[in-house]
Amino acid sequence: MSVEQVSESVDGLRWFKSSYSGSGGGDCVEVAADLDAVYVRDSKDTWRPGLRVSDRSWSQFVAYARG
Repeated sequence: MSVEQVSESVDGLRWFKSSYSGSGGGDCVEVAADLDAVYVRDSKDTWRPGLRVSDRSWSQFVAYARG
């Protein structure tokens, strides 16, 4: 799996909050995509480094998570 930590700001991405994230301030994850990668970050701490995952690895993860 191709995953790297992203420490710089990734501008121009449209972030989406997970539908499983509640409104009570618990664990929240946001994702954004560009042409060849998916970015994942903590929605409560967007200033912290996130992850950059290759589009192929993300597809494999989603297929695995669906069961």
